[in-house]
Amino acid sequence: MRMWMVDPKRMCRSHLLGEHLEVHMFAGALNEKLKLAGYFRNNLLEPMSIVARHEELVKEMESRGYNHQSPLPEPDISYLPTEHQKRRINTTESEKELFGRCPNCGVNSGET
Repeated sequence: MRMWMVDPKRMCRSHLLGEHLEVHMFAGALNEKLKLAGYFRNNLLEPMSIVARHEELVKEMESRGYNHQSPLPEPDISYLPTEHQKRRINTTESEKELFGRCPNCGVNSGET
């Protein structure tokens, strides 16, 4: 699981839908108050941005004609230490990693 925080327009179908699923999984994990230390240690989770990120991903999904029908439950981040609540993903590093892994991400339309 990870939040890429890359412009959704630049993501291929697989990574767009994959991050959408993973945002739901993070919201569920937070609501279950699961330990997520490894995700913070590896800079893969930005808790305060989960809802906004979901909306951003859904907007792109709908612009591609995908039928979104999975509302996101409000994630509970209150139990996290402040430094984890305010964690920010380095989008430059994340974009470089994603585009290095996936030849379909980073192209103009992101529609592959």
